[in-house]
Amino acid sequence: MSGLHADEIQVDDSTVRHLVDEQFPQWSGLPLRRLPPTGTDNQLFRLGEELVVRTPRVPGASDSALWEHAWLPRLAPRLPLAVPAPLALGEPGAGFPWHWTVVPWIEGAEPTAESIDLEEWATSLAAFVRVCRAVPGMDGPVSTSGRGAPVAAVEAWVREWTDRADSALVSRDAVLAVLEDALAAPPYEGEPVWFHGDLHEGNLLVRDGHLAAVIDWGTAGRGDPAIELNAMWGYLPEQVSDLYREALGLDEAAYRRARGFALAPAISGMTYYRDTAPQLAGPNLRTVQRLTASLD
Repeated sequence: MSGLHADEIQVDDSTVRHLVDEQFPQWSGLPLRRLPPTGTDNQLFRLGEELVVRTPRVPGASDSALWEHAWLPRLAPRLPLAVPAPLALGEPGAGFPWHWTVVPWIEGAEPTAESIDLEEWATSLAAFVRVCRAVPGMDGPVSTSGRGAPVAAVEAWVREWTDRADSALVSRDAVLAVLEDALAAPPYEGEPVWFHGDLHEGNLLVRDGHLAAVIDWGTAGRGDPAIELNAMWGYLPEQVSDLYREALGLDEAAYRRARGFALAPAISGMTYYRDTAPQLAGPNLRTVQRLTASLD
């Protein structure tokens, strides 16, 4: 899935080999191989059998290595599922402009209806979220824009991408009705809580029929717990979305704010990836359709 972004860089295998050998000579003898791209922001390389090198592909993801290296080792011991807490932080070099990380390899596969019971998927994920939001703040960074911030932070983004969306696919009025309802919902006034912010199937791993890990914490932080309800309208199977909502135990105001949070990446993703990655645009369109239908 190369070439998704206009500002994307392509890092080659020899560059990563040089970075590892120069900065972490203890791993210089381990074989390195590029993994098929599974996300939109990072390229992964398997290093030996137990490690993964994670290199950002776009400027917008370039700070994630620093964040994950600082905070995931502190969060991981407190969470009920495995988390790829970085073992090392790499420096820019050899023409590569950003920090990068070495993380543990976690065995598993994306959840599907065949690999995990749907009710267990919903309840296990909700249990993880509840534990995560109960972790002490530890003076961790609080989101002030985007995911987990007040809904007003995504308003301009949603309006911009609604104007750019194909009106034959979604109703502008219906999309903006979801946004306006989210903006009108009572705001979150509690203490900021830890969140992952992107709980779709590509960031979850199943092993032996059970959720085993939550990966890719590039959107994580502290803020409004409603952000984790996003999974209801995204990739969580629709038949268990209400079960997930009930298990999270959040109120109606959170549900309304969450629709605004879910709308932001979906309305942009359905247009942004339309030509370069239809396999991503399609699910985002379905999310928008589910969100607009939820107001009926």
